[in-house]
Amino acid sequence: MELACLDLEGVLVPEIWIAFAEETGIDALKATTRDIPDYDVLMKQRLRILDEHGLTLPQIQETISRLSPLEGAVEFVDWLRERFQVVILSDTFYEFSQPLMRQLGFPTLLCHKLEADDQGRITGYTLRQRDPKRQSVRAFQLLNYRVIATGDSYNDTTMLTQAESGILFHAPENVIREFPQFPAVHTYEDLKKEFIKASVRDLTL
Repeated sequence: MELACLDLEGVLVPEIWIAFAEETGIDALKATTRDIPDYDVLMKQRLRILDEHGLTLPQIQETISRLSPLEGAVEFVDWLRERFQVVILSDTFYEFSQPLMRQLGFPTLLCHKLEADDQGRITGYTLRQRDPKRQSVRAFQLLNYRVIATGDSYNDTTMLTQAESGILFHAPENVIREFPQFPAVHTYEDLKKEFIKASVRDLTL
């Protein structure tokens, strides 16, 4: 039994914080786990910037409502579903994900939760658990699933290492260079081929 575990932002949908940074003109919000591997450090930086500029959760949600999955992502998820059980393992938040997950047909999503006050100011966040992507893959393996995982950033690499097969997709050169053990592809057609190669079953395009 095989399971496909995918990162969300950068793999299936645009980077939410980059989109919000572009709308607000605040370049410092463009930092992602491609730039800052420590997720707690990254989130504390983001929340500090939001607080300094008086930006709220509803404003971010308004930006998200205008986003669409990456070109070809919906078709790729549909292709995967015909061949694997599919789970999205993301460091996004449930308060962000609804509009984008609806467009992807609501695959299973495991992520985190934001805390906000009555004025919509984001006051904190609750991580589902430490190293959640790797721990999720490990839990699936304990259920006798064989996992093929794909992601694009530093925070995906423990998941890719834990999985029976890991694939980098749309990853920046610094991540590809630091983790040469993972095949790195940049199109959904090539990603399909890597899933077929990684599977122990006889799959076709």
